[in-house]
Amino acid sequence: MTKRKSSVLLIYTGGTIGMKQDIHDQTLKPFDFSQILDEVPELGKFAMKIDSFTFDPPIDSSDVEPGFWLKIAGIIKENYDIYDGFVILHGTDTMAYSASALSFMLDGLAKPVVFTGSQLPIGVPRTDGKENLISAVEIASAKDASGHAIVPEVCIYFNSKLMRGNRATKVSSENFAAFSSPNYPLLAEVGINIRYNTDAIRKPRDWYQPVTVAGRLDTRVSILKMHPGITPEVVRYFLCAPETRAVIIETYGSGNAPSAAWFLDIVKEASALGKILVNVTQCLAGTVDMDIYAGGKAMSRAGVISGHDSTTESALAKLFYLMGRSDDNEWVKDVMQRNLKGEISD
Repeated sequence: MTKRKSSVLLIYTGGTIGMKQDIHDQTLKPFDFSQILDEVPELGKFAMKIDSFTFDPPIDSSDVEPGFWLKIAGIIKENYDIYDGFVILHGTDTMAYSASALSFMLDGLAKPVVFTGSQLPIGVPRTDGKENLISAVEIASAKDASGHAIVPEVCIYFNSKLMRGNRATKVSSENFAAFSSPNYPLLAEVGINIRYNTDAIRKPRDWYQPVTVAGRLDTRVSILKMHPGITPEVVRYFLCAPETRAVIIETYGSGNAPSAAWFLDIVKEASALGKILVNVTQCLAGTVDMDIYAGGKAMSRAGVISGHDSTTESALAKLFYLMGRSDDNEWVKDVMQRNLKGEISD
């Protein structure tokens, strides 16, 4: 019996990686991904089928919004039974938000969904895009001895590192190492060989269940970054606005915020209004523990829940997802504190 070739679908949404210089006016323009082998002939050496889907027009990642995530999820669901893996080419600015969102929206996922991009266009000599794309395709098609995907989850591949999508954050606008996963081990490192960290990779309970897509996202979320000198007016505007259902509070260190009576009074006011208040740390690495210091304890007593070691991007996507599933804020608060897709440490 002839073994079926692996197949990967490239989904080009936009971003630097898909640009090349126009020979006439020297400007950067998207190239035709149906001709991807002309731009990256190394892909032709893989014994696999590689197809492409291109957003028309391409989307600048700074313009990404939830409707875009629903479209990507829909493309994956529509083609799920046809391909062994998916590579999403995406601008770097909001890649961590999109990867986090897809990790929650795709339930029952048992195939790789690998986000990648580049800091320099594929069409320039020093591009990082070729290596990122080639390795992402290889990872998206990789299977174990049982024929199952080695990395059956949403992830980000960048600069020789594979990270869980809802654990990654952008840390540099100019280095090739644009992303980091400060609170979770790498899923793989790429050198001469690809070294998979199999203990860190999530596996589905059922490899053969159909993938489903969350069809509704509730985006009524604000993000309040604490800083010295913040005023009561600003805090009340973010926490108590009638248009806002949930607020992510980016606090200091392990979850600390001002102990001033006015601050805690506003937090209590927001909590009494039924707002979902989630505490995440401004630090790249570490977790929120509101039992260590008095400020954290006071916030907890006032109704703020811990975001644990979640990134802001992941906390935002998780709130969109959970709030889209239920209008019960108490249910959302409860589930926010559970590890659903590997986004927080147990």
